[in-house]
Amino acid sequence: MRLAAAMVPVQSLGAVLLTHLHSDHITDLNDVITSHWIMSQGPAPLTIYGPPTTAGVVQATLAALAHDVTYRRDHHADLTYDPQVVVVEVEPGQTFVVGDATISVGRTDHRPVEPTVGYRVEHDGRSVVIAGDTIPCAELDVLCAGADAYVQTAIRADIVRQIPNARIQDILDYHSSVEQAADTAARAGVGALILTHYVPPQPTPMLELWRDLVTPIFAGTVVLGDDLTAYDIP
Repeated sequence: MRLAAAMVPVQSLGAVLLTHLHSDHITDLNDVITSHWIMSQGPAPLTIYGPPTTAGVVQATLAALAHDVTYRRDHHADLTYDPQVVVVEVEPGQTFVVGDATISVGRTDHRPVEPTVGYRVEHDGRSVVIAGDTIPCAELDVLCAGADAYVQTAIRADIVRQIPNARIQDILDYHSSVEQAADTAARAGVGALILTHYVPPQPTPMLELWRDLVTPIFAGTVVLGDDLTAYDIP
């Protein structure tokens, strides 16, 4: 849905990158697979990169889609093939190429969720790190070093601590707080810190308070990465 809103045809996807297999990070994978299949003009493999065990999750997703695939093939006379999905399980230290971009894989720390990875995407002399859910760690610093932009899920630890629910407060020990994300950005010398996947969700005007927590720690550009936010690397 976000690709459509950004006017990016889903069939143009070169790859899908998964950082880990928590439900809130893969819950719409079935829709990405289905939309890519339906919108492509002929069999077109969709490559999904993710940490070890990704293949099993994708196989289960395809199994759940089996009835839907049959319904759509029965309805569209020219749809004579099933979704074409290729899974590549990656490990920290690996590098691969998608189109004109070189992508490096790094370890992150979201324990007890294991394994988890982040990606550094390099293209045309610019670099962006997609960290996913993680607390600060040495490997993340290495992955981010000198990057033009660092995209980090972040939580407002001060707000979460006030929520009287033990399971909510449990998230404090395996996500970066806003301040921790700022620390990582400063240590790694990145050009811009892009905050996303806000916990707890808040109205956009209130997100300016998140920026206020970053600026005393990180002197670079701070981007509040609401869905469909665009940031042009200088």
